[in-house]
Amino acid sequence: MSSFTPDSVTGVILAGGEGRRMGGQDKGWVEYEGQPLIHHVITRLQPQVDQLLINANRNQQAYEALGFRVIGDLQEGFHGPLMGILTGLQSAETEWVIFAPCDGPFLPLDLVSQLLQATRTDNTRIAVAADGERLQPVVVLLHTSLASPLQQAMQQGERKPDRWYASIGMTQVDFDPRTLRNFNRPEELQ
Repeated sequence: MSSFTPDSVTGVILAGGEGRRMGGQDKGWVEYEGQPLIHHVITRLQPQVDQLLINANRNQQAYEALGFRVIGDLQEGFHGPLMGILTGLQSAETEWVIFAPCDGPFLPLDLVSQLLQATRTDNTRIAVAADGERLQPVVVLLHTSLASPLQQAMQQGERKPDRWYASIGMTQVDFDPRTLRNFNRPEELQ
């Protein structure tokens, strides 16, 4: 039995991608301002959650050395962010799960509280961060009851997070675009 309160939140850092635009590098270990990107994300996200997990499909021992439970995708290979999200939803012991990419070192310090408040206000089970112009589909708060509907959607071929969120019903929360910035290419780290 879990000791978590109804609004307790698990954080899942998504580090399971191929990093194609980063030349195949594991983006969590790419350095920015003298530290791996994953360190920056942990620093911003950990104070906002009750438990922190890392979703990774390679370098798992290195991620485990950070002191957090590492969860690999339920299916081997690189199946995109929805597979990491499904894995996180099925691994969490809380009602809510916040997902964030391993390459987003500037996450808002009130990310979880703002997204939780939006789910209450709008009576939704999905709150997605946006930068004022577009959704940031891997910065999202999801209720764990969505694991089964997500698994069904993926079995039917769904691979686009924003399309799946819209099919369920979501609320969007705008944040300062600078806090949602992430790094996809080496030149962006300059």
